Amino acid sequence: MKVLILGAGEHASGTAHRLFRSGFDVAMTEVQEPLAVRRAVAFCSAVWDGETVVEGVRGRRWTLGQPLPTPLDHVAVFVDPEARLIDTWHPDVVVDARLLKVPGATSVAQAPLVISLGPGAVCGREAHVVIETNRGHDLGRVIEEGSAAPNTGVPGAIAGYAAERVVRSPVAGPVRGVKGIGDAVSEGEVVALVGGEPVRTRIAGVLRGILHDGVEAEADLKLADVDPRGEARACFTLSDKTRTISGGVLEAILSRTRVEGR
Repeated sequence: MKVLILGAGEHASGTAHRLFRSGFDVAMTEVQEPLAVRRAVAFCSAVWDGETVVEGVRGRRWTLGQPLPTPLDHVAVFVDPEARLIDTWHPDVVVDARLLKVPGATSVAQAPLVISLGPGAVCGREAHVVIETNRGHDLGRVIEEGSAAPNTGVPGAIAGYAAERVVRSPVAGPVRGVKGIGDAVSEGEVVALVGGEPVRTRIAGVLRGILHDGVEAEADLKLADVDPRGEARACFTLSDKTRTISGGVLEAILSRTRVEGR
């Protein structure tokens, strides 16, 4: 089966990782300048570097128009913000993992099975199935009627810190990292420059992720993420949340194929 994942950020990449290891052919779409903060575990890094590896699974950048071989021995990543690959590759499953959190981002007409992560999509309209992405008892739940919980706008708490662990751009401008992913940081330390303006972390820990150098940031854009637990290894591995969400996607696909007798 062919699965096309829209987006190649953290949760999209965790989903791609699980599906690829489960035997699916997986392709992903991205924008020209990806805004994923957790780049060490995101296949969108292939947009910048040509190739990347996420926990042993290789991702490689492809150009629209290049025919994909079957089976794929890696995750294929395309710069394709309009998702034109749907019309040329004809995937069996489309997973919207962009977390746009708005209605109308996809349609059930786009593939035999359309799955959407998080709020915005309604079952039967934007997607056949929705996966809950909100932390809590229902995280990863396969929703077949209605929609996911509304967007709270508040990051999940880690070691008691929620909004404080997110570093946002104070101004608009190009990003230049001062600290790298996995580096230890102190409270108030400069982690990046945006348009030459220093950006400081509010808490101590390790830099869990940061935007790629050269990205044109808007004011208040999420720029970096600090993990107060201080475990550098965790910056380079998929999170519990990502693994739970990807498990919901795999369940949704296998459940649908079982019902259809495929």
